[in-house]
Amino acid sequence: MVVQHKRRGAAVAVVTAVAVATAAGCSGGGAAVDGDDGGVRPGGSVDEVRKAADTLTGARSSKARTSMEMASGGTRVTIRGEGGYDFARGMGSLKVVLPPDAAGAEEHEPITELLTPGALYMKNRGAGVPADKWVRVDTTTLDDGNLVTGGATDPLAAAELLRGADRVKYVGDVELSGQKVRHFRGTTDIGRAARAAAPHTRASLAAAAKGFAEDVVPFDAYLDEAGRLRKVRHRFTFANEGRTVEVTSTTVLFDFGTKVVVRLPDNRDIYTGKVDV
Repeated sequence: MVVQHKRRGAAVAVVTAVAVATAAGCSGGGAAVDGDDGGVRPGGSVDEVRKAADTLTGARSSKARTSMEMASGGTRVTIRGEGGYDFARGMGSLKVVLPPDAAGAEEHEPITELLTPGALYMKNRGAGVPADKWVRVDTTTLDDGNLVTGGATDPLAAAELLRGADRVKYVGDVELSGQKVRHFRGTTDIGRAARAAAPHTRASLAAAAKGFAEDVVPFDAYLDEAGRLRKVRHRFTFANEGRTVEVTSTTVLFDFGTKVVVRLPDNRDIYTGKVDV
């Protein structure tokens, strides 16, 4: 799967981490979700899920793990990330690990990603970018609003997406990393979520609402007793080169209150040349 985006005001085509990881070509097919449908939780499942982003902002920060899974023929391709996120500032840092390339066992160096309101910074992007330079992408110009572009869904954007939650069911209590969490399942509408989102994610989600083949996104969300989002899985559907592609994105949050420092690169360290496929 090759996805290209043009940066406004710059003569550079940005080829995403997703494109690198899926050079063999995506053919759709997402992962199945765990658990069976259950009843509605007393007290209102919808309100609990819709407040997830606000609760994370109150928690201020956490560590994060991400995974993004696609199907390429009969093989599942998974991109993994790990780092931390400052929800109060809307900024995070991830090390994103790409799978071996289509030809064999060669491994790509991890990509450092800085997630900020309206922009994604990537270092060690490869494909013609000098090793000491960063690539900056305006996420408000991306067809997917950076929900899948970088190979990881911005953790706060993943929570903001839940503001459009509907048809929410309480599946039951499960254990996650030794802690009991409540499992909810439902769908969210990207456009509705964009209208209700906090200002720093509104423009990116509004772009995504126009770019996906399906505005309605199925999700599974896991909240702890404090209402903090501990895990969320979204299943996105979008069109690529005439085919419908499904991507399953999972975000896991833990160690709340961890100090997270995000330092943005200087302008002189940002690459403005052509990014090769």
